[in-house]
Amino acid sequence: MTPSATPAYRRLSVEERRSQLLDAALGLFAHRAPEDVSLDDVAEAAGVSRPLVYRYFPGGKQQLYEAALHSAAEELRHCFDEPREGPPLSRLSRALDRYLAFVDGHDTGFSALLQGGSVVETSRTTAIVDQVRRSAAEHIHQHLGVTAPGPWLRMTVRVWITSVEAASLMWLDEDKRPPAAELRDWLVEEFVAALTVTAGRDPQTAGLLGALAGDDRH
Repeated sequence: MTPSATPAYRRLSVEERRSQLLDAALGLFAHRAPEDVSLDDVAEAAGVSRPLVYRYFPGGKQQLYEAALHSAAEELRHCFDEPREGPPLSRLSRALDRYLAFVDGHDTGFSALLQGGSVVETSRTTAIVDQVRRSAAEHIHQHLGVTAPGPWLRMTVRVWITSVEAASLMWLDEDKRPPAAELRDWLVEEFVAALTVTAGRDPQTAGLLGALAGDDRH
Protein backbone atom coordinates (compact mmCIF):
# COMPACT_ATOMS: atom_id res chain seq x y z
CA MET A 1 0.00 0.00 0.00
CA THR A 2 1.12 3.49 -0.73
CA PRO A 3 1.49 5.48 2.51
CA SER A 4 -0.84 8.43 2.78
CA ALA A 5 0.78 11.71 1.93
CA THR A 6 1.58 14.05 4.80
CA PRO A 7 0.45 17.62 4.18
CA ALA A 8 3.42 19.87 3.56
CA TYR A 9 4.20 22.28 6.37
CA ARG A 10 3.89 25.92 5.41
CA ARG A 11 5.60 28.58 7.49
CA LEU A 12 3.31 31.51 8.16
CA SER A 13 4.38 34.97 7.14
CA VAL A 14 4.87 37.62 9.81
CA GLU A 15 1.46 39.16 9.06
CA GLU A 16 -0.27 35.77 8.97
CA ARG A 17 1.24 34.78 12.32
CA ARG A 18 0.35 38.10 13.90
CA SER A 19 -3.21 37.76 12.59
CA GLN A 20 -3.39 34.23 13.98
CA LEU A 21 -2.33 35.40 17.43
CA LEU A 22 -4.76 38.33 17.37
CA ASP A 23 -7.62 36.05 16.35
CA ALA A 24 -6.78 33.72 19.22
CA ALA A 25 -6.62 36.62 21.67
CA LEU A 26 -9.91 38.10 20.44
CA GLY A 27 -11.57 34.72 20.81
CA LEU A 28 -10.45 34.57 24.45
CA PHE A 29 -11.30 38.20 25.20
CA ALA A 30 -14.75 37.47 23.77
CA HIS A 31 -15.53 35.22 26.72
CA ARG A 32 -13.35 36.47 29.57
CA ALA A 33 -12.33 39.77 31.07
CA PRO A 34 -8.89 40.79 29.74
CA GLU A 35 -7.27 40.43 33.16
CA ASP A 36 -8.38 36.77 33.21
CA VAL A 37 -6.55 35.95 29.97
CA SER A 38 -2.86 35.01 30.18
CA LEU A 39 -0.24 34.77 27.45
CA ASP A 40 -0.18 31.02 28.08
CA ASP A 41 -3.90 30.96 27.26
CA VAL A 42 -3.28 32.81 24.01
CA ALA A 43 -0.39 30.52 23.09
CA GLU A 44 -2.49 27.43 23.76
CA ALA A 45 -5.45 28.78 21.77
CA ALA A 46 -3.16 29.58 18.83
CA GLY A 47 -1.30 26.27 19.08
CA VAL A 48 2.08 27.95 19.52
CA SER A 49 4.64 28.44 22.25
CA ARG A 50 4.61 31.27 24.80
CA PRO A 51 8.01 32.58 23.56
CA LEU A 52 6.53 32.92 20.07
CA VAL A 53 3.74 35.12 21.45
CA TYR A 54 6.38 37.28 23.13
CA ARG A 55 8.33 37.50 19.88
CA TYR A 56 5.38 39.19 18.19
CA PHE A 57 4.19 41.08 21.25
CA PRO A 58 7.29 41.86 23.36
CA GLY A 59 5.22 44.23 25.49
CA GLY A 60 3.33 41.26 26.87
CA LYS A 61 -0.39 41.05 27.47
CA GLN A 62 -0.91 44.81 27.55
CA GLN A 63 0.47 45.18 24.03
CA LEU A 64 -1.54 42.18 22.85
CA TYR A 65 -4.73 43.58 24.41
CA GLU A 66 -4.23 46.96 22.77
CA ALA A 67 -3.56 45.31 19.41
CA ALA A 68 -6.73 43.22 19.79
CA LEU A 69 -8.65 46.34 20.72
CA HIS A 70 -7.31 48.11 17.63
CA SER A 71 -8.49 45.18 15.52
CA ALA A 72 -11.98 45.22 17.03
CA ALA A 73 -12.13 49.02 16.75
CA GLU A 74 -11.26 48.85 13.06
CA GLU A 75 -14.17 46.47 12.49
CA LEU A 76 -16.52 48.80 14.34
CA ARG A 77 -15.33 51.82 12.36
CA HIS A 78 -16.21 50.01 9.14
CA CYS A 79 -19.75 49.42 10.43
CA PHE A 80 -20.57 53.09 9.87
CA ASP A 81 -18.63 53.37 6.61
CA GLU A 82 -21.81 53.24 4.54
CA PRO A 83 -21.95 54.42 0.89
CA ARG A 84 -23.79 57.72 0.61
CA GLU A 85 -26.61 56.32 -1.44
CA GLY A 86 -30.31 56.38 -0.61
CA PRO A 87 -32.09 58.15 2.27
CA PRO A 88 -29.95 58.94 5.36
CA LEU A 89 -32.08 56.85 7.74
CA SER A 90 -31.85 53.85 5.40
CA ARG A 91 -28.07 54.17 5.52
CA LEU A 92 -28.17 54.40 9.31
CA SER A 93 -30.28 51.23 9.42
CA ARG A 94 -27.72 49.34 7.35
CA ALA A 95 -24.88 50.61 9.52
CA LEU A 96 -26.73 49.48 12.65
CA ASP A 97 -27.30 46.05 11.08
CA ARG A 98 -23.53 45.65 10.75
CA TYR A 99 -22.94 47.07 14.23
CA LEU A 100 -25.38 44.65 15.87
CA ALA A 101 -23.93 41.77 13.85
CA PHE A 102 -20.52 42.68 15.30
CA VAL A 103 -21.97 42.76 18.82
CA ASP A 104 -23.72 39.44 18.21
CA GLY A 105 -20.56 37.84 16.82
CA HIS A 106 -18.36 39.00 19.68
CA ASP A 107 -21.03 38.37 22.31
CA THR A 108 -19.54 38.98 25.76
CA GLY A 109 -16.36 40.19 24.10
CA PHE A 110 -18.17 43.38 23.17
CA SER A 111 -18.33 44.14 26.88
CA ALA A 112 -14.81 42.91 27.59
CA LEU A 113 -13.26 44.94 24.79
CA LEU A 114 -15.34 48.11 24.78
CA GLN A 115 -17.15 48.59 28.08
CA GLY A 116 -13.99 49.39 30.02
CA GLY A 117 -13.32 48.88 33.69
CA SER A 118 -10.58 46.35 33.11
CA VAL A 119 -7.36 46.40 35.09
CA VAL A 120 -5.49 46.53 31.78
CA GLU A 121 -7.36 49.65 30.68
CA THR A 122 -5.08 52.62 30.03
CA SER A 123 -5.34 56.05 28.49
CA ARG A 124 -4.34 54.42 25.19
CA THR A 125 -7.13 51.83 25.26
CA THR A 126 -9.63 54.50 26.26
CA ALA A 127 -8.46 56.63 23.34
CA ILE A 128 -8.93 53.70 20.93
CA VAL A 129 -12.54 53.25 22.00
CA ASP A 130 -13.25 56.97 21.93
CA GLN A 131 -11.87 57.20 18.41
CA VAL A 132 -14.48 54.66 17.30
CA ARG A 133 -17.20 56.90 18.75
CA ARG A 134 -15.74 59.98 17.08
CA SER A 135 -15.47 58.17 13.76
CA ALA A 136 -19.09 57.02 14.00
CA ALA A 137 -20.19 60.58 14.77
CA GLU A 138 -18.29 61.94 11.77
CA HIS A 139 -19.93 59.38 9.48
CA ILE A 140 -23.37 60.29 10.80
CA HIS A 141 -22.73 64.00 10.23
CA GLN A 142 -21.66 63.22 6.67
CA HIS A 143 -24.76 61.13 6.00
CA LEU A 144 -26.88 64.00 7.28
CA GLY A 145 -25.11 66.27 4.82
CA VAL A 146 -23.65 68.49 7.55
CA THR A 147 -20.09 69.74 7.10
CA ALA A 148 -19.99 72.02 10.14
CA PRO A 149 -22.19 70.57 12.90
CA GLY A 150 -22.93 72.96 15.73
CA PRO A 151 -22.63 72.09 19.42
CA TRP A 152 -26.25 71.00 19.82
CA LEU A 153 -26.10 68.61 16.88
CA ARG A 154 -22.69 67.24 17.91
CA MET A 155 -23.98 66.65 21.42
CA THR A 156 -27.13 64.93 20.17
CA VAL A 157 -25.21 62.55 17.92
CA ARG A 158 -22.63 61.66 20.57
CA VAL A 159 -25.28 61.07 23.24
CA TRP A 160 -27.18 58.83 20.82
CA ILE A 161 -24.01 56.81 20.09
CA THR A 162 -23.59 56.32 23.83
CA SER A 163 -27.19 55.10 24.06
CA VAL A 164 -26.53 52.64 21.22
CA GLU A 165 -23.61 51.18 23.18
CA ALA A 166 -25.69 50.94 26.37
CA ALA A 167 -28.61 49.33 24.53
CA SER A 168 -26.23 46.83 22.91
CA LEU A 169 -24.81 45.78 26.28
CA MET A 170 -28.31 45.42 27.73
CA TRP A 171 -29.34 43.44 24.63
CA LEU A 172 -26.59 40.94 25.41
CA ASP A 173 -27.71 40.76 29.05
CA GLU A 174 -31.27 40.08 27.85
CA ASP A 175 -30.15 37.08 25.75
CA LYS A 176 -30.36 39.18 22.57
CA ARG A 177 -33.98 40.08 22.98
CA PRO A 178 -35.76 41.77 21.27
CA PRO A 179 -34.66 40.52 17.82
CA ALA A 180 -31.84 42.54 16.28
CA ALA A 181 -34.08 43.97 13.53
CA GLU A 182 -36.52 45.33 16.11
CA LEU A 183 -33.70 46.80 18.17
CA ARG A 184 -32.28 48.43 15.04
CA ASP A 185 -35.61 50.05 14.17
CA TRP A 186 -36.03 51.29 17.74
CA LEU A 187 -32.55 52.82 17.73
CA VAL A 188 -33.26 54.64 14.47
CA GLU A 189 -36.55 55.94 15.89
CA GLU A 190 -34.72 57.03 19.04
CA PHE A 191 -32.26 58.95 16.86
CA VAL A 192 -35.10 60.80 15.13
CA ALA A 193 -36.73 61.50 18.50
CA ALA A 194 -33.46 62.93 19.85
CA LEU A 195 -33.11 65.16 16.79
CA THR A 196 -36.71 66.30 17.24
CA VAL A 197 -36.06 67.40 20.81
CA THR A 198 -32.86 69.20 19.81
CA ALA A 199 -34.63 70.87 16.88
CA GLY A 200 -36.72 72.84 19.37
CA ARG A 201 -33.52 74.59 20.48
CA ASP A 202 -31.31 74.48 17.43
CA PRO A 203 -32.19 75.83 13.96
CA GLN A 204 -29.50 73.70 12.31
CA THR A 205 -31.05 70.49 13.64
CA ALA A 206 -34.54 71.74 12.81
CA GLY A 207 -33.47 72.15 9.20
CA LEU A 208 -32.40 68.49 9.06
CA LEU A 209 -35.77 67.13 10.16
CA GLY A 210 -37.51 68.29 7.00
CA ALA A 211 -35.10 66.24 4.88
CA LEU A 212 -35.49 63.20 7.14
CA ALA A 213 -39.30 63.42 7.18
CA GLY A 214 -39.54 61.94 3.69
CA ASP A 215 -37.11 59.12 4.43
CA ASP A 216 -38.90 55.83 3.76
CA ARG A 217 -36.78 53.07 5.33
CA HIS A 218 -39.11 50.21 4.54
